[in-house]
Amino acid sequence: MFDSLNERLTLVFKKLKGHGKLTEENIKGVLREIRLALLEADVNFRVVKNFIEGLRKRSIGKEVLESLTPAQQVIKIVNQELTQLLGGEKTDLNFSGSLPASLMFVGLQGSGKTTSVGKLALHLSKKNRRPFLVPVDISRPAAIEQLRQLGESLQIPVYMPEKGDGPVEICGKALNQARADNYDTLMIDTAGRWHVDEPLMDELKEIKAKVKPNEILLLADAMTGQEAVNIARKFDETLGITGVILSKMDGDARGGAALSIKEVTKRPIKFVGTGEKMDDL
Repeated sequence: MFDSLNERLTLVFKKLKGHGKLTEENIKGVLREIRLALLEADVNFRVVKNFIEGLRKRSIGKEVLESLTPAQQVIKIVNQELTQLLGGEKTDLNFSGSLPASLMFVGLQGSGKTTSVGKLALHLSKKNRRPFLVPVDISRPAAIEQLRQLGESLQIPVYMPEKGDGPVEICGKALNQARADNYDTLMIDTAGRWHVDEPLMDELKEIKAKVKPNEILLLADAMTGQEAVNIARKFDETLGITGVILSKMDGDARGGAALSIKEVTKRPIKFVGTGEKMDDL
């Protein structure tokens, strides 16, 4: 991930180091090149505009122009601002309140949701939590079977829905079973849906009202670039997501979605999927 952006910025910084003293004109040229590099990396254009403006204000101040190592100062500022763009700090999952804590996973079909639920369940079980997986995609029996097999391979229990139960009913019964069996983390794998499909989005609202989840985590496919940002915005408007898991980051050499999503939605990226193995999270 970020390969092409890394290459472009490395070239920009190499040129920058070629100058002894820096002038405002030099810095403006560097900012133009950084702006192009970010746009080519598929970063949202408004995010790029605000980012470059922030860099300009800091880079044309005394901090840089009067420094003994102006090029190093600019590179340091770019690093700090990029870190800020990605969220600035690590944001943990919220497990506060009564047990079980519930995590609700939402996203488009094919975004890697069920696999990411398994990856996160494995990650949490290594931290001594006791996850209980709940499949609620009743329209696709294969989805329920996929989660069942995943749970079996990871030795993590999976709730098996009763015939005729709807998604909200499944969640209610699974919650009761989790309490009875002392599982401390309910992980709800909802059906993949298009963010423009209102009946299915309403179903998610009903699940949210029933379960009152600690976290609503959106699975966004990093490969979709700017579309991932639009999808995140729409899911957030409808449900109030608490964070994002970016899947398939290993396949996204540009990194635009990762650099845009936090700034556009104001919701943190809590995890990234970095490969196909179950511990690639």
